[in-house]
Amino acid sequence: MKIYNKYIAAITLSLVLASCKAPMATVIQDEVKENIPENFNQSEQQDANTNSGTTPWRQFFTDPNLVSLIETSLKNNQELMITLQEIEIAKSGIVAKKGRLSPTVRAGLGAGIEKVGRYTSTGAGDASTEIEPGREMPDPLGNFEGGLMANWEIDIWKKLRTEKDAAVAHYLSTVEGKNFVLSNLIEEVADNYYELLALDNQLDIIQQYIKLQTRALEIAKIQKQAAAATELAVKKFEAELAKSKAMEYTIRQEITEKENQINALCGRYPQPIVRTKESFMSIIPQTVYTGIPSQLLANRPDIKQAELELKAAKLDVEAARKEFYPSLEISATLGLEAFKPSYLVKLPESIATSLVGELAGPLINKSAIKANFQTADAKQIQALYEYDKTILNAYLDISNLMSKVKNIDQYYQLKSQETQALDQSINIANQLFMNSRADYLEVLLNQRDALDAKMELIEAKEKQLSTVVDIYKSLGGGWK
Repeated sequence: MKIYNKYIAAITLSLVLASCKAPMATVIQDEVKENIPENFNQSEQQDANTNSGTTPWRQFFTDPNLVSLIETSLKNNQELMITLQEIEIAKSGIVAKKGRLSPTVRAGLGAGIEKVGRYTSTGAGDASTEIEPGREMPDPLGNFEGGLMANWEIDIWKKLRTEKDAAVAHYLSTVEGKNFVLSNLIEEVADNYYELLALDNQLDIIQQYIKLQTRALEIAKIQKQAAAATELAVKKFEAELAKSKAMEYTIRQEITEKENQINALCGRYPQPIVRTKESFMSIIPQTVYTGIPSQLLANRPDIKQAELELKAAKLDVEAARKEFYPSLEISATLGLEAFKPSYLVKLPESIATSLVGELAGPLINKSAIKANFQTADAKQIQALYEYDKTILNAYLDISNLMSKVKNIDQYYQLKSQETQALDQSINIANQLFMNSRADYLEVLLNQRDALDAKMELIEAKEKQLSTVVDIYKSLGGGWK
């Protein structure tokens, strides 16, 4: 008998050890993070102490109307509100995982009735049992019980702690996700605000052009009456005037849509957007300091979010791997039990207790556990690629925007020169036309070129301002 028990113990131990075999997770290496360049522009050195991404948005934006719009959007934007609820969901996930580390205690009451066959071991035993002298067990037999039941999975492999740590990492990533939404929201409000100001100024330009075209049409009609011009010149000026008026309504529609787009970001119904358009062309863009690329890892919330998701994915792999190990569960009950309610108060006879410990692990058919592990392992690799992609895109964004800032400044200067020259040419062409020394085509071409140049100059100013906002966001600014 002793030899038999030894064999059983040896077989049981072998089975437990066999169930402890678990596959290894894929070893991943973050080469993109390790090889991040020291500077954004290898030919220039950047100062690590000056980084505009650390500047709070209230200090970066100085237009009070824009600041007011940003404040409204931060209070009412629906996408931001949705993100905040994702944080609450992730926070509840931590509480749920943490709760599994502690014993589960339940209270319960129960009642039942049972009649067993007389010629069974249970029936024969009940029939021959006397509760009190001369009093047999009742038939059918009732059962009344009440008490506490506890269940506790002992975290011997720290699997539950690993799951809780993964939930914490995911929660922190949702916080960074909220910060990224904040940064994007501020950028979007600022960009749309500057685009709205640009449309306002373009509307003013087209209205000035309409007045100019109206005056040119009047001159053409006078010259026709004096036989100094033909009906063709009059019709050409009429067509140009109609075209300009049509363009005015197109711009007005764009202004309405842009206002509503800003209102949507602010989470409100359509209403006028308070703004000052007169000073738009004189706004000097903020000077942006990029710092060094390694600061992106700490400044940009989307990079920190991807890093935390990578950490959570690694912990999920570790937790999935520990599913191959045996688990130890302890169950206990303490209560009162009797076949008649009046006997429940008879102590200690009615006291019922139990204590059970169980060590069990997967042995056969581990396909579900293997599949969960392989899924977690693949998600870990996927999270690494996502992290690397986020870092790489952030670096390239800033590199592109730095180049854009320089080129758009040069573009703006040259467009300013072009506009000034064409303004002068319009006056010259009008004088020559009035003196019959230039034909109407020269006047029209000069006016069209001047209009296009002014429109493009306004667009260049808007791009100047928006590019600075974009690079501020790309450096990790806006959410602080």
